[in-house]
Amino acid sequence: MKMLNVINGPQNVSRIILGCMRMPALNVQQAAEMISTAAELGINFFDHATCYSDGEAETRFGDAFPLTGLKREDVVIQSKCGLHFDRREFDWSKEDILASVDGSLERLKTDHLDVLLLHRPDVLYDPCEVAEAFDKLYREGKVIHFGVSNVPPMQIELLKRYVAQPLIFNQLQLSLDQSQLIDAALYVNNLTTERSVDRDNGLLDYCRLHDITIQAWSPLQIGMFKGCFVDHPDFPELNAVLARLGEKYGVSKTAVAIAWILRHPAKMQAIAGTMDPGHLRNICGAAKVELTHHEWYELYLASGKFLP
Repeated sequence: MKMLNVINGPQNVSRIILGCMRMPALNVQQAAEMISTAAELGINFFDHATCYSDGEAETRFGDAFPLTGLKREDVVIQSKCGLHFDRREFDWSKEDILASVDGSLERLKTDHLDVLLLHRPDVLYDPCEVAEAFDKLYREGKVIHFGVSNVPPMQIELLKRYVAQPLIFNQLQLSLDQSQLIDAALYVNNLTTERSVDRDNGLLDYCRLHDITIQAWSPLQIGMFKGCFVDHPDFPELNAVLARLGEKYGVSKTAVAIAWILRHPAKMQAIAGTMDPGHLRNICGAAKVELTHHEWYELYLASGKFLP
């Protein structure tokens, strides 16, 4: 497994994260086996959110983890707060952050989160309240590290003016199909394609400049949630290149697609959301691959882009 020392954050963490959103589909024993499989493959980073099945994903993990024999100090547990599908709003108020963390700790059966991310921007948030919440959580030992998810540069800048703790992660969508983080820089000042539109105010470069590690969610997805491009009939050229490179490196097409993200010099992490141990093994083959500069571009172009 490729590992990473996060600046201002946890050390020796896996570049591949197990995303636990779909864990409620498993029973407790199956969830324990999934966690154990991840650990055997070198994954020591587990991602949650309070909104995943209304907390059921955290509950399943909390019930399953003691069955694995793993030590709490050997894993990094991350959760996110602020998304409320039931109320149809995002909420970064001090009261909600504190209540969300307490709920996560109870469901996960742990006394602390290694990482807490604010989950999607609350456009009505008061940064002073966020700072107060973070200070209380850090002081009480309930949260060690902090970050954000799907948050643009200026909102991070505003947060940084008030919070005392470094913001060390930003969880963002990135895949060979959904490559908006990369596209605008390549097509800059080009009126012939909408890929020149800057959709995030230079967020990739901003994160690199400010020592914020990007965690790529849905790294195999078409659109937001339209399925996987691997073996999809709408992506014949991409799948042909994935297959050829997979044969070269002795890994699956899925592993090559994840390796494309890990190859970027920003040293991102990729979140694998599968609850299938076999699929996770295929994904983790990415750790054995170091794509060349040419192969990275070849995959990018095969996904439907072009050089201006």
